[in-house]
Amino acid sequence: FLAEDTRHIIREAAKKSCFICCKMGATITCCKMSCHRSFHLPCAPDGECVTQYFGAYRSFCWEHRPQQALQPRPSQDNTCSICLDTVEDKISYKTMGCPACQDARFHRHCIQRLALHSGIAFRCPRCLNQEPFMMEMLTMGIRLSKRPPSWQSDQEVGPSDQRHRRCDAATCLCPGGREHAEADGPWQLWLCSSCAAEGTHQQCPSLGTSKYTWECNTC
Repeated sequence: FLAEDTRHIIREAAKKSCFICCKMGATITCCKMSCHRSFHLPCAPDGECVTQYFGAYRSFCWEHRPQQALQPRPSQDNTCSICLDTVEDKISYKTMGCPACQDARFHRHCIQRLALHSGIAFRCPRCLNQEPFMMEMLTMGIRLSKRPPSWQSDQEVGPSDQRHRRCDAATCLCPGGREHAEADGPWQLWLCSSCAAEGTHQQCPSLGTSKYTWECNTC
């Protein structure tokens, strides 16, 4: 039955058009009941869509995605707290902020890269708040890594502990679940060729057998 369910999901996805690139095979649908927008995971940034990488792995189109409710900034420093480049003067999909200090601002792509490199030490780059900040980032679609920080030495963290072992596709099609991986075939787990902090089964993003590397959306 699980194999048949998987085939059904693949067949249904093949019928759906991505509202961003207009190509078929859109496997992700906005979780808003009244919304029928579907999209490809790589197209999500261009369409300002959000996928929450925790719990039920819910996805939202640009219209129904969660929004940050932050107070006006105590300072007028319109620079990213990570790259120090200019950010927008208001919160948007591309410009995010810390719910704890209400002052830190950063580009979405900057905080995403920080999250992947920081791992379990992820926190606000300005006020260093962790718990409320982390939950806010998860809700806003930032992917977190459960690994130790990338800057820790190899002596502290062995290579076997660092390897990512989970499928992070928005819709995992594997009958054995996200943690299942095989040595070869459609349920082989591929890691991002750039950061190795994200993984996907070969079958889940419909990459086909002719492609031997995969790069996550962040990279």
